Amino acid sequence: MRESPRIRRLRSDRKALEQLRAESSILDFEAVGEPAEKYLVRFSGRGLWRPEGSEQVLLRETHEVRIKLGAAYPRLMPELTWMSPAFHPNISASGVVCLGGYAAHWVPSLSLDRLCEMLWDMIRYRNYDVESPYNREAALWAKTQTLHQLPLDARPIRNRAGRRPSVPVGIHAARVAPVPAARQPLASVEVLLIDDCGEEVIDAELVPAEDQDIVFLD
Repeated sequence: MRESPRIRRLRSDRKALEQLRAESSILDFEAVGEPAEKYLVRFSGRGLWRPEGSEQVLLRETHEVRIKLGAAYPRLMPELTWMSPAFHPNISASGVVCLGGYAAHWVPSLSLDRLCEMLWDMIRYRNYDVESPYNREAALWAKTQTLHQLPLDARPIRNRAGRRPSVPVGIHAARVAPVPAARQPLASVEVLLIDDCGEEVIDAELVPAEDQDIVFLD
């Protein structure tokens, strides 16, 4: 039986998240359903939170977001709930997440791995909007704070992508000079000479020299 476009999209999103996890030391997730319609996504990196009743803003290294892909997904945006404590202009105290223009104008082609990249950029304060905040105190803090350099965490979410294998401690990678390719014997070729008198074909032999190829004509 042919699968619906939604089911194919759910499978594609799961595959994209698996690939993202392989390319990241920051993201991990748990999936529910086959194909998955619910995810608990975990991020490991520097973000912020503020204990209830405190004025002190603290660093936090672990963050959890629940993502629910409803029956109308991907036509409608996923349901996002921030599960761990967060102090961010665009995350409410109850865990509601504002994605800016995507809230009113969702783009169905936005894949789940790209969405997770956006969430990571929010966590590390690479992406925040102080003009239309869900948390006004966090917005005021972001405008006036001088304690932290933003973004809090310099790593992109795909921080393992394209990484070269590491060299064990005490072992240095040796630089090996390239081995020149063996010169192939050059066969006789025909050279076509054209002059004012007409055309003539003669035999020529290419003889390799130290710096260049010398052509002898007979």
